[in-house]
Amino acid sequence: MDWAAIPSPAFVLDESRLRRNLALISHVQRESGAQIIVAFKGFSMWSAFGWLREYGITGATASSLNEARLAREEMQGEVHVYAPAYSDEDFGPILELADHLVFNSFSQWERFRPQVQAARAAGRELHVGIRINPEYAEVETDLYNPAGPFSRLGVTRREFREDLLDGIDGLHFHTLCEKDADTLERTLEVVERNFGEFLPRMKWVNFGGGHLMTREGYDTARLIRVVRQFREKHGVHVILEPGSAFGWQTGWLVSSVLDVVHNVKNAALLDVSVSAHMPDVLEMPYRPRILGAGDPPEHEHREATDTPAGSHAYIIGGTTCLAGDVVGEYVFDHELKIGERVVFDDMIHYTMVKTTFFNGVKHPDIGILHTDGRYERVKTFGYEEFKAKLS
Repeated sequence: MDWAAIPSPAFVLDESRLRRNLALISHVQRESGAQIIVAFKGFSMWSAFGWLREYGITGATASSLNEARLAREEMQGEVHVYAPAYSDEDFGPILELADHLVFNSFSQWERFRPQVQAARAAGRELHVGIRINPEYAEVETDLYNPAGPFSRLGVTRREFREDLLDGIDGLHFHTLCEKDADTLERTLEVVERNFGEFLPRMKWVNFGGGHLMTREGYDTARLIRVVRQFREKHGVHVILEPGSAFGWQTGWLVSSVLDVVHNVKNAALLDVSVSAHMPDVLEMPYRPRILGAGDPPEHEHREATDTPAGSHAYIIGGTTCLAGDVVGEYVFDHELKIGERVVFDDMIHYTMVKTTFFNGVKHPDIGILHTDGRYERVKTFGYEEFKAKLS
């Protein structure tokens, strides 16, 4: 790649890598019999939706009215909606858009049931589900654990209302976070133990997201087997709604060095922001890979002179005034120059969807590297987008 040919900063989607993921997801959908839809909270780059439809992905799951509108307008398939709570203002428009509608609690179901019944009476085919909390998860980071202690997400078995199931034809759970099929299999054992008695009354079960089937080493054969067995055992339609699996390892965030400052150690300031453009680096937290860079020697109190000969260590930081707008320290095989590209790997899923305009810093472009080697800039952000967020 000639990274210097790509205007900086920019999120760059690799069409060939996305197609590789879509081919695998399509295979899993076909062999398992499950319906796989894309979770917008993880991947909602709508300029790529045509490729998703090409591989048989015909639905999306939304977590808000805005995402539901995007699903209807750009995905042009089934619209599945789940939100922890619906407002009176948003529920009416959501009801008009949704094909599948999942409630987080029975109190929300009771509140909005008259509107659902009216829509059905008017001829709408509308599937309605309730989210359950199996109280079992293998998620290491509390921030992303939907089944952790006192979770507000889903109904636990002790709070489940069998007397309110009239009108509900599906169950939904989401307890995974970039996990393999063995975790799903153990989760299903808990779901069956706690909620199995209600499955005969259901037409469908949504297994939520977190199925990172496109990661190298993921046991797709096991996923296919687990889904098939559940479908055949309970006679239900199964839905999977991964987000990361679509955008996994499909592109980069291209940035440039604006300055290098020295305070005992060298720090390279980039034209991107960690907090504004890569928030999961701080929230998760995790350390992203930088192409052509490595990790420094593991010394807690290492001095700058401890860097191995022939290598150059830099603290990589962003361009906002937040003191903690820092990725970490990386080692390069050369001195970084002003204007040089620094490229972050795997920056498409759960990255573009979470960016902000904090400090008013320039927002990265969105671009596509096509299979023929052509680079297309599909979106550029300017002052008007920044101003539109404010009043």
